[in-house]
Amino acid sequence: MKKRLFLSALLASMVLSGVAMADMDTTNLDEMVVTASRVEESKKDVTANIVVISQEEIKSSSARDLGDLMADMNVGHIHKYPGSLTSVGIRGFRTESHGNDLRGHILLLLDGRRSGTGNLAQIMTKNIERVEIIRGPAGVQYGSAGMGGVINVITKQGKDVPDFFVEGGLGSYGYEEMSVGFSAKVKSVDFSGSISESSMDDYDTGDGDQFHNTGYDKRTNASVNLGYEFLPNNRFGIIYTDFDSDKAGSPGKIDMNDLDDFSNKENHSVDFSYEGATADKRFSWMGRYFFGEDTSEWHDPVDSNPTGYNDGIPSKRDTDSQGAQAQVTGNFGSTLLTAGIDWADYEVDTSWSAMETEYDSLAYILLGKTKFLNDRLIFTGGLRFDSYELDMSGDSGGEQDDDDLNVTAGVAYLLNDNVKLRVNYGEAFVIPDADQLSADYVSGSTHYLGNSDLDPEKSKTYEAGIDFTFDTSKASVTYFYTDFEDKIVSVRKGSDKTWKNLGEATIRGCEGDFSTDLGALFSWGFGLEAYGNIVYLDEYEDDETGDDLLYISDINASFGLKFNNLKGFNAKLNFAYTGEQTVTDYSSWPYSDVKKGGFTIADLTLEKELFQSEAGGLSLRGEIDNLFDKEYAYVLGYPMPGRTFFVGLKYTY
Repeated sequence: MKKRLFLSALLASMVLSGVAMADMDTTNLDEMVVTASRVEESKKDVTANIVVISQEEIKSSSARDLGDLMADMNVGHIHKYPGSLTSVGIRGFRTESHGNDLRGHILLLLDGRRSGTGNLAQIMTKNIERVEIIRGPAGVQYGSAGMGGVINVITKQGKDVPDFFVEGGLGSYGYEEMSVGFSAKVKSVDFSGSISESSMDDYDTGDGDQFHNTGYDKRTNASVNLGYEFLPNNRFGIIYTDFDSDKAGSPGKIDMNDLDDFSNKENHSVDFSYEGATADKRFSWMGRYFFGEDTSEWHDPVDSNPTGYNDGIPSKRDTDSQGAQAQVTGNFGSTLLTAGIDWADYEVDTSWSAMETEYDSLAYILLGKTKFLNDRLIFTGGLRFDSYELDMSGDSGGEQDDDDLNVTAGVAYLLNDNVKLRVNYGEAFVIPDADQLSADYVSGSTHYLGNSDLDPEKSKTYEAGIDFTFDTSKASVTYFYTDFEDKIVSVRKGSDKTWKNLGEATIRGCEGDFSTDLGALFSWGFGLEAYGNIVYLDEYEDDETGDDLLYISDINASFGLKFNNLKGFNAKLNFAYTGEQTVTDYSSWPYSDVKKGGFTIADLTLEKELFQSEAGGLSLRGEIDNLFDKEYAYVLGYPMPGRTFFVGLKYTY
């Protein structure tokens, strides 16, 4: 009860502080976003809860990949293993880190289209312009898996002023990193690209124990965004992304560690797009085609594991994906209408099953927005009709097809240029995957059997919120309630394992965030920004059993300070708190659910510009992750590194 009162008081204080700032002469809510309605719009017109991580925030973080960036922001549950494997949760749902995104409940996008993966560790930060996060359902905009939220990674485009950088650094546990990037726009051609490579040895945990087999030989990432504007407001673009992790350690739990198991992971994609508009921008359109491949191999060397169930033969999952999007938008003054078609095709092949799976879907989308009362009252709405088919080859194969209709609606009211009230309703769905429908194979001692009668998982979410933006300060508070139906769970019958739609779940809670530049507010002559973000889940339980849902914290929060002396020195101190969770303990049979304690991690980054001239600039960067050498783990039995140091140099021109 005390914790609830404290959190209620904290959220209320954020609201009151925002109201108190209402008389300040300030900037407004005109930040531009693209994720909520699939077209560029002002953030003040969005009725959902949307968070934007800017390029400056990305630069000030010590995160190398999207998974670490989400851990810094702490928007929800982080599920992170040693190596290159991270999933993230929002509002009690999370991405699927193993393989494609079809089994996830949070959807990861690259420039507005499905990324084909749920593993956030495969998305590096060097060529990211910004990240837009929809907290809450986006099934109408983007289809299956957009139940708890959408994370849209938007890559950089070249600007008129050329930018070049090369940087390198060294860190704890033999960490080495080298990156190079370039962006520019010359007449009608724009280009932005970067490539990074790093390696690391095994790390020590916070209590000083070496966690063997946690390093990796090499991790490489490349990102290229190339565009050609052949007519005003008409651009043809190509985006290429590449991720390759070589011999990343795959340790067991620290008390029964594997010394030489490893995994290789690759993710590649190519995106062709065309965006255009009439001269008066009354009509605009977009078309794209993309394809990619996501591959994971898990190696269990037979020399060290002679009794391993796979006899040293690598386990492998390969997912080939392709898709297309087309949409047309009409801007009729106070009304905006977008009609579109989405097509997606996934082919999944695994070494542990003779079954090959092809997932094919076609969706029709209609999104709209209209304004009244001098554009202060905003109504949004949309619907999506999905028709999908699963074709499963092999002895246990067959075909499954179904369709699904989802709707969304919202209202926002601008009290003034700085305060917005909003309410939103959204539906979302997740289709059953091939294993859940038609599996028939043995792994270890378990016989997996599919259930062809499974229905898609469904959710309905209601939310209300208020946003403030005043001068150098901003704040936001949102309350949400989600009804989760036809939840697919695994059930055992002796040595057999199958899946069923069992019952419902209820998830409700509050989200709040704020930031204010105290230095600018009090005219101190330097920047000192205080910020915070908190997610509090008041209820997250299975309606059938009354038990709390697994791997969900009641509280996740991040807070800290950013300093800038306006003379080339920047510093950031970030704290991230993860609350306790109920998790499954797999250390002994029979498995049992246990409480896993919460923890707080502090990271410090420092950067100083050494010199700046016409020949370019040189800066020195230092980082200390896990500043207080905390013993902690996102996943029970898999502790993260102890205190970690990094120092690097960056040349820019």
